[in-house]
Amino acid sequence: MEPSSSSGGDYSNKEKQDRHYALLNDFQEMSRDLPLSFQQRLPYTTLSNLAFALLDGTVFEIVQYLEEIQQMTEKKMLDQRSKLLNSIKVQKLEQARTHQANLLACQNRLHHLNVVKATNEREKQELEERLKEELQNLDEKIVNQLDERVNEQQVTLQESGVLGFFPTTNPQEIKLQMYLLQFIIKLRNKYQIVT
Repeated sequence: MEPSSSSGGDYSNKEKQDRHYALLNDFQEMSRDLPLSFQQRLPYTTLSNLAFALLDGTVFEIVQYLEEIQQMTEKKMLDQRSKLLNSIKVQKLEQARTHQANLLACQNRLHHLNVVKATNEREKQELEERLKEELQNLDEKIVNQLDERVNEQQVTLQESGVLGFFPTTNPQEIKLQMYLLQFIIKLRNKYQIVT
């Protein structure tokens, strides 16, 4: 029997057991594809508890909601970065035009040419440094926002009773959580659970 999106209350104990077994079997198959260090962190009891958490479909809904929020957040951040990159390009072009005009204005006054060249170079360096700092600041802001989003997702899944999820910044723990999310998404897609 395949899991479905109906609530857990609509099933007899036998049907729930069958659904649990099917999900557990899927978790076991998917976990075999993980690196050994992660396989060892997902014993039978952990996989069984994860399968149990998926029985009523609520976790699938939560994960889909978190995916949608993540996608919107990433799109917003990409748009912010694209706008800044376009602004940087425009500022550099405007400065290049201004510098070219300054050089053309000094063509007949060679004694000013070296001063204008030096000024142009200094202004170019100052703009480069300022724009580099702006981009770096935005990138740091984006990374911080993504970290906050990951933390919110961890807390949401932990509060939903999904074993293996808790707030952490440990890269190994986050990688394991990512694998678990991939498993849940694969199962949602496999059983075409629509939320």
